[in-house]
Amino acid sequence: MRHFKHFLTLSFLLLYIFVQAQFIPNRYFTQDIAHYQFALSLYDTTDEIQGEATILVRFRAELDTLTLDLSNKMQVTDIKNDKGVTLKFIHQNDLVSILLPQKGITGGSITLKISYRGIPEDGLIIGTNKYGDRTFFGDNWPNRAHKWLPSNDHPRDKATVEFIVTAPEHYQVVGNGEKTQEYPNGLGFKTTHWKEKVPLPTKVMVIGAAKFAVEHSGLIQGIPSSIYVFPQNRTEGLSDFKPSLLVLDWFSRNIGPFPFSKLAHVQSKTRWGGMENAGAIFYFENSVNGKNERESLIAHETAHQWFGNSASEADWRHVWLSEGFATYCTVLYLEDRYGGERRTQELLSQRKTIISYFEKVKTPIVDLNVKDINTVLSTNTYQKAGWVLHMLRNKTGDELFWKGLRTYYARYKYSNALTEDFQRVMEEVSGISLQEFFKQWFYQSGHPQLKYDWKWNESKKELQLTIAQLQNAMFSFPLEVALLDVQKNVIETFTISVSDKNTTFSRKVKEKPSSILLDPRTHLLFDIK
Repeated sequence: MRHFKHFLTLSFLLLYIFVQAQFIPNRYFTQDIAHYQFALSLYDTTDEIQGEATILVRFRAELDTLTLDLSNKMQVTDIKNDKGVTLKFIHQNDLVSILLPQKGITGGSITLKISYRGIPEDGLIIGTNKYGDRTFFGDNWPNRAHKWLPSNDHPRDKATVEFIVTAPEHYQVVGNGEKTQEYPNGLGFKTTHWKEKVPLPTKVMVIGAAKFAVEHSGLIQGIPSSIYVFPQNRTEGLSDFKPSLLVLDWFSRNIGPFPFSKLAHVQSKTRWGGMENAGAIFYFENSVNGKNERESLIAHETAHQWFGNSASEADWRHVWLSEGFATYCTVLYLEDRYGGERRTQELLSQRKTIISYFEKVKTPIVDLNVKDINTVLSTNTYQKAGWVLHMLRNKTGDELFWKGLRTYYARYKYSNALTEDFQRVMEEVSGISLQEFFKQWFYQSGHPQLKYDWKWNESKKELQLTIAQLQNAMFSFPLEVALLDVQKNVIETFTISVSDKNTTFSRKVKEKPSSILLDPRTHLLFDIK
């Protein structure tokens, strides 16, 4: 049986490699970026940036050419290797192809130094904030890092990173990792050096430069937490980000030690409500308003530090491993802080959103047919994936579910995973086969659409319940049923197994119910028709 299972696993792996090769360019498999150092110069007089990227590349195959992602809007002026030899290159179609002086061998490496300049069309957002002050903010998700940084712009290739930013001295610069240096550079400029020692995907490698009011909030399990807001929003920002310490503490205790060296919460010009950049979360500027309504957003973006930034999806089509985890971890945090009623409130709201979305879009959570990575963010990868995690929790029980989350994170931190990797961990931890569960909930579109009817046999004191699945593809699931009296009090609850198009169930009960309630504890993603 072990050998047969391995054969199936190998067969699936070979099939997956064939499919993903059509979606993920081969260069992300043959060249591995180990480290980036980006020396950037920013100015007030122009939107043009000047950059020098020092990149350590390791060869996973024999190569005579290296290819990096870089927008054509960036003009490459020179490329040298670690011996100072100028290398020939071609820059077209947002790719820089670099001819190596000698073939790279598997296991070998090369350090490149790329000099470039240009006005970023995207990725680095240069402009003014709502107060008219000039700002610079990295905003890379999903693959916009290459709009301003030469890189392997895909989450499967993670690397350590340094940003050495020279900018007018009135700016404060925030970035990934620790601030190792800050010093005046003459003529009204200063240089700030941020360094992250653990590998990141490019989607969360950023800097922010603006006039900030900075508050160092404190230490949580040795991790410094801080707040960067525009000076005009200092009071509102300190109020809105007050829950951030509680959130950081909760995730550190429940998932594992914080994966990076610090956590900054930054008011910014990101296009998103919040962007989970590693150790430096960027929030849309209008999210800071002093209304103390950002706790859920803070929890979601903080959850990403573990799920998405540290343990990252290896393929964009599995982005639910970031977004579904962050969505459900937010529910878990709110449940622990405010109780089970808050969890139910969140889940009912999300279930309504999922049902509405499916009426318009008939795709699964893991959609292997997707062609455009900009379409992978959806209700499926956020709310539905989070709901599936909730059902998995109910299937395994709380203790094993939490053990599975922690084990998955510990195994894939600073690395990458796919849906089947998470499935494998949960099966190992729980001892339960989850093949059918993952197949129907992650790879099959839709959810159970149910119609039910019940009859009462007074002489037998027997209830007969019929459940019909109306959707095309059948689901297999446990369904909890509550029998209610006239006052809507629960007389009795029981669980039936549903797998066919029509399921009929009979049960002896003490008294005739006034009504029936399906899924009274909000355990199942379904719709009543």
